[in-house]
Amino acid sequence: MGTRCLTYVYEVNEPIVCLYRQFDGYPSGHGAELGDFLKGIQLGNGIAGKPEMGTFANGMGCLAAQLIAHFKKSVGGFYIHAITDSGGVDYEYHVYANKVVVKDSDEEVVFSGSQNDFVEYCKAE
Repeated sequence: MGTRCLTYVYEVNEPIVCLYRQFDGYPSGHGAELGDFLKGIQLGNGIAGKPEMGTFANGMGCLAAQLIAHFKKSVGGFYIHAITDSGGVDYEYHVYANKVVVKDSDEEVVFSGSQNDFVEYCKAE
């Protein structure tokens, strides 16, 4: 059985997308991959020049779309999930413009902090 997780991306305080991962959902797995993805992206409002994918996101909707493109490489494994009560997953990752929050299967917050601190947290797990 895999370690399942959900990743929510928020516009202000409303989730706009939820991604379900069927396996490797623990912080040193999915968390580390998510952290590596997030640390390379500058968030902005408006596009100047020709920024490359993975380096700039024009708001949280753009970040969410890039996140899906980054993780979805084959059939299965990753799915768009309804934004509802999570129930039954091992971890939840909540991505906001200025922080990441991680909850365990008991819905206890095990991490809350900046993207950079999130990367360090995942490395230590």
